[in-house]
Amino acid sequence: MKVTINNKILELTKGDITEMDTEAIVNAANAQLVLGGGVAGAIRRKGGPSIQEQCNEIGGTFVGGAVITDAGNLKAKYVIHAVGPRMGEGNEDEKLKNATLNSLKLADEKGIKNLTFPAISTGIFGFPIQRCAEIMLGTVTEYLKGKTKIEKACFCLYDENSYDIFEKQLKNRSGK
Repeated sequence: MKVTINNKILELTKGDITEMDTEAIVNAANAQLVLGGGVAGAIRRKGGPSIQEQCNEIGGTFVGGAVITDAGNLKAKYVIHAVGPRMGEGNEDEKLKNATLNSLKLADEKGIKNLTFPAISTGIFGFPIQRCAEIMLGTVTEYLKGKTKIEKACFCLYDENSYDIFEKQLKNRSGK
């Protein structure tokens, strides 16, 4: 599904984020930037060791923060490592919004024109997918309405259920 916001594209797709042909992919990272399981593990396996080495040099970031590395052997040029919240740690909605917003700001700072997000924090961090869709789509929509050089933001959802939830939320939001 694809919608246009302020002459910019917001798109949903189903698949493997490591296979996306985009300038940057967003990694659902932990604060230590250790590429363990889930999206981060797939990025480490397919992108090669240089991504983890760069993360080690950075050393970590705060929950809600985002940092950038190159993308090693991936199709993308960059990986933006966004640290989402773990359910139960408190203030989770605001932290997820900040992780999304800081990823967008970092992309703009680097001149990245298109980037692809996963459903941050919905794996082992236990964040409810419905709330994730509401917060992340809302944040990206508002950002694209403003002054940005980003031309396309995509959400790559790994399974049918996640895609359906994001699609329903985007349809509600866009009136389609």
